[in-house]
Amino acid sequence: MRRRDFIAAAGSTAVAALTGTAAAPAPRRIGAADIQLLEARFAEVIASDHRHGGRVSIEAKAVALADEALALQEHGTASQRIRSALYACAASFTSSAMWAAIDGRRFDAALQHHQKAASIAAMSGDSAIQFRIWSHAGSLYRHLGRPGDALAANDVARSLPIARRDPLFASLGHARHAAIHGLTGDTNAVRRSLGHAQDALDRADAAASRPVWITAFYDQAELDSLALAAHLAAGNWEDAEAHAHRSMALRRGAMQRSHAITTVRLAHAQLGQGDFEPAVATAVSVPAAVSTHPRVTGMLASFGTKLTAQAPGSGPALTWTEYAHDTWRTTT
Repeated sequence: MRRRDFIAAAGSTAVAALTGTAAAPAPRRIGAADIQLLEARFAEVIASDHRHGGRVSIEAKAVALADEALALQEHGTASQRIRSALYACAASFTSSAMWAAIDGRRFDAALQHHQKAASIAAMSGDSAIQFRIWSHAGSLYRHLGRPGDALAANDVARSLPIARRDPLFASLGHARHAAIHGLTGDTNAVRRSLGHAQDALDRADAAASRPVWITAFYDQAELDSLALAAHLAAGNWEDAEAHAHRSMALRRGAMQRSHAITTVRLAHAQLGQGDFEPAVATAVSVPAAVSTHPRVTGMLASFGTKLTAQAPGSGPALTWTEYAHDTWRTTT
């Protein structure tokens, strides 16, 4: 050891001995490897959401990982680029917690997650994660039956640079706008937005590098699923059914919950046309394990209520009642 280093070390030791305290360890340097690890864990959250969706456990895990990213921000040293990436990771996890709460019908929690996610994302400067958060907010307000707020939130997403730069993001923005217009019954607006969504999707470069959260779910099947939701809300039963069949034919196999939601929406579209037997056959085809998902359960319950009102005492109504009793008795 050099003489001056020895003297400095001895001085530090003496000070610690006199004060009874040890020198605080230097803050850890945060780097690209930490960001890669967080991004890998985010991909795991996305995969879990696609398998199960809506679970409190997914929401809690996403919140914990967001806190972990923010803790690195507080207690480590990093370049400005890495700090921005840490904020983006924290916002990504919080947006997943928000979506899990929306999917699980825990809307108060979703609103709280949105407020936190939006503020963190603003510090990241990442317009892709800001798009996800505001697009989720549009979906949240749509599920709450507040189309004005839903359109305003989705407009924030659609105005971000990423939506102007990448047609895939633009397509998702238009498709979700169509679903919101469905709530207002404006069929012309629905068709116009879906046309823009399809045009943009057709122009999107499939090989472009994008965040895992959008590549994992948004494709032609999801566009048709949103078109189904839009036409169903507007009461365009035949259009809804056509999009349902197309979405189900194209849907990726791992997305069981999404497939179940599309199936139940198809049953609603068939019911709207008075096709009671096909509608019941479609509804009962939903696997029992998936039928306990909060969104699926609510949609199936609504289906049963409408069926009973439209065809009381009919064979299809009795078949449905027996199925619902046996299924939910054994899965709860």
